[in-house]
Amino acid sequence: MKHIVVLTGAGMSAESGIKTFRDADGLWEGHDVMEVATPEGFKRNPELVLNFYNARRKQLNEVEPNQAHKDLARLENNYKVSIITQNVDDLHERAGSSNVIHLHGELRKIRSTKNENDIKVWTEDIHLGDTCEKGHQLRPHIVWFGEAVPMIDKAVEICQQADILVIIGTSMQVYPAAGLLDFAPTQTPIYYIDPKPAMDKNGKVHIIAESATEGVKTLLHLLENATQN
Repeated sequence: MKHIVVLTGAGMSAESGIKTFRDADGLWEGHDVMEVATPEGFKRNPELVLNFYNARRKQLNEVEPNQAHKDLARLENNYKVSIITQNVDDLHERAGSSNVIHLHGELRKIRSTKNENDIKVWTEDIHLGDTCEKGHQLRPHIVWFGEAVPMIDKAVEICQQADILVIIGTSMQVYPAAGLLDFAPTQTPIYYIDPKPAMDKNGKVHIIAESATEGVKTLLHLLENATQN
């Protein structure tokens, strides 16, 4: 069974109604990302940051996986599929994908401010004064700008095993995620799905200049034809 590795970014969830900071002049839901997505921002105004992610968590309850999420989940019928996502939503899981790595954390999880390994599932709001068992303030389990990406080594290992690499809805400009495609084996074909692709087509890279839902549909046809031939 061939191993398909899928790298997904903000464009994957956009058609579900989840906005991204890059959509509006660097603002994320009206906030400067440096205010709400950095350790310094949290230190300056923890209440603002907690409220921001509380709102994002509520927004997540109001959206559903789109057809692209569902089609990727269906790929597991015929392939081994690993999804490495920069998104903090759980739409891949809700669509049925069983092997998902979150590079930048997860909205539905929290962790202790003093122990990054003390992680728990959390679906409610987080308030100032909510603490872990050892009395330390809880924070969103989100990898903020300037923080280490704990899952990057695992992601590199998965990319090294890819028979087919698919990139969906990401500019591939945010590191370390952007460097992952360099770890795919030399002979591995790459399919890049994005309405405004930031890569050029070459012998190895196949560009599908479409939205996630249309592009994944096109990908499924290409894979089906390749299998039949």
